[in-house]
Amino acid sequence: MDKVTIGIPRALLYYKYKDLWINFFEELGCDVVVSCCTNKEILEKGKKYTNDESCLAMKVFMGHVDYLKDKCDYVLIPRYACLVKHEKLCTNFSCLYDLVRNTIDVKIINYNIDIEKKEDEFYAFTGMGLALGFKYRDVIKAFRKAKKFEENQRNKRLLRQKNILGKSDKIKVLLAGHPYNMHDSLIGKPIINFLEANGVQIIYSDLYDKKYLKSEVERITQRNYWTYNKEIIGSISHYKKRMDGIILLTVFPCGPDSLSNEMIIRNVNDTPIIQLVIDELNSEAGIITRLESFIDILNERRKIHE
Repeated sequence: MDKVTIGIPRALLYYKYKDLWINFFEELGCDVVVSCCTNKEILEKGKKYTNDESCLAMKVFMGHVDYLKDKCDYVLIPRYACLVKHEKLCTNFSCLYDLVRNTIDVKIINYNIDIEKKEDEFYAFTGMGLALGFKYRDVIKAFRKAKKFEENQRNKRLLRQKNILGKSDKIKVLLAGHPYNMHDSLIGKPIINFLEANGVQIIYSDLYDKKYLKSEVERITQRNYWTYNKEIIGSISHYKKRMDGIILLTVFPCGPDSLSNEMIIRNVNDTPIIQLVIDELNSEAGIITRLESFIDILNERRKIHE
């Protein structure tokens, strides 16, 4: 069969599943094209396909899809509805396929994850591989290799963070938020660059030991049913006592974050917290000013406790 090129938008769940996605398609012999880092041009393109009520992350995602439309045979648009029984995900993740299909002229390859309908990852990737025309045994082999690669990469990143946490004597700040906000070059990267330039050691909330998640979440709240937000809450609970401060990073207007962040701020009172809400009109200078003040506070607190 002819070689297939798969386009992957560098947005939303890319930052959570990129190792799995890229390795899976490459094991099948596909070419993979990942869209460029987010910039203002990407954002402006995305705004054309969304309304004013869409969150900044969604606008960025649509811009990345537009970037890929003439560069590949299919664009990967997964649908995530439910990862844990009786829990929810933001509706953006379950409606992405329909939004793209009805607004951008592009061929889509997709899969569904809905645990309550018994549509798990194995089922989803098997179906996607078969839909692309690959043999069942090759799809299974590719999926197993990709899962192993994904796990190894995550373990390496987690170990690296644990080593930093134990050795660094710098001011330590937990950057807490969704990976697609923290690691996006337009949304989170300027914050990361500023903190690093000012001698701050950053610990990331998406790197945590999952076996502690349930118990750590319950230390803060038992009333949150948003799966990805529970991961942020659990990470904050797990790391907070070893942090000088916490930065809650979110984009406007995110419903699940607005609820979860309020829970966090009300229940985490032993570690300084600042909340940064980013939208397309934000002034980087204003964000930097707030970060400068926050770092000054953390430095003064450390001096007092020395």
